[in-house]
Amino acid sequence: MRKLIGRTAKAAVLSLAAAAGVVLAPATAEAADYNSACGSGYREIDHLTLSGYGTVFLTYNGSTGKNCVVTVRDNPGERLYMNALVRLAGSQQWIGDYGDFTSYAGPVYVSAAGRCIDWGGEIETVYLYRQNVHCG
Repeated sequence: MRKLIGRTAKAAVLSLAAAAGVVLAPATAEAADYNSACGSGYREIDHLTLSGYGTVFLTYNGSTGKNCVVTVRDNPGERLYMNALVRLAGSQQWIGDYGDFTSYAGPVYVSAAGRCIDWGGEIETVYLYRQNVHCG
C-alpha cells in the first residue's frame, strides 16, 4: 500500500506541474554519454569523470589508427569554459579545442598507431589528464 500511495502522490505532483507549465528537474544530474562526435568507426576506450560537470571521452578508430577526445557536459546550457586535449606522449604541443561551449568541446584527433598518448579535458576549473597511456 505504501508504494501505491507514493506513486499516486508523485503522479499528482507531476500532473499539477504539467498543468501549470512547470518543468521538474531530477535532483541529481545524469552522467554524460559519449555523443559520437568523433564520427563513425570510433569506439570509446576510456573516459575521465569531471565530477559534477561532465566526462572526457577517449575513442579510437582501428581502421585509421587515430585517437579522438571529446569533453561532454552533464547538463548542457549556458556557455562554460571547456577543453578537449590529446597529443603524442612526449610531445610539447597539445592538439586541443578550447573555449566557451554549451554542450561539448572537441573532437580533437591524433594519429597514434604504435605510440602512447597524453589526453584529458576540462570544464570550468575541474580537469583531469592522463599521460603516457594507451600505447599501441
